[in-house]
Amino acid sequence: MHHNLQLKNSLLSRFIAELRGIEIQKDRMRFRKNMERIGEIFAYEISQTLQYHAEDVETPMGLASVQTCGDRLVIANILRAGIPMHYGVLNYFDQADNAFVSAYRMHHKDGSFEINLQYVSCPDLNDAVLIICDPMLATGASMDISLQNLLEYGTPKQVHIVTAIASTPGLDHIRRVYPKAHIWTGAVDEELTAKSFIVPGLGDAGDLSFGPKVQD
Repeated sequence: MHHNLQLKNSLLSRFIAELRGIEIQKDRMRFRKNMERIGEIFAYEISQTLQYHAEDVETPMGLASVQTCGDRLVIANILRAGIPMHYGVLNYFDQADNAFVSAYRMHHKDGSFEINLQYVSCPDLNDAVLIICDPMLATGASMDISLQNLLEYGTPKQVHIVTAIASTPGLDHIRRVYPKAHIWTGAVDEELTAKSFIVPGLGDAGDLSFGPKVQD
């Protein structure tokens, strides 16, 4: 199921606009903060899909019946670009368990690339709600291989994929291979370049958050 938050007006639109803006992007702290804010918005939206149960809470004046989330949550991100958004989701689901995946594109001189996965750290996923964050869903290859490896740690009751900007081809790919997953997007762009970067997109989210890298 695809939840496209750009279809309704909210503050998310402003944060997405600032992520894209080439001048505003020069402020790394603001870029990271906007990614974190977007993660918080997604967390609130996801919270409305979870299971709740009644609980009594003692106040200074008596007992109050409240609804509390009964699901066990695991928040994952694809390093390194996913870290700020992960923190945003974690700000709201502060008692969640956490998982981390190191997956990146290994580019070749002919313009092609393969996904190099080096590291996975994950708790038991059986009967948990898995929320995985990656700011950009371009081809969907990184998300696909990351989920393949995470699902070796158990069978979650729900999978939520969170991304600020997705391409239509990447979105179609993930919907095809994970038809039961909830996919949350802040915006959807139609095109990919010959090197599989989203157009208009926003550039390299990892570099914009943490600075450029050297890659062989």
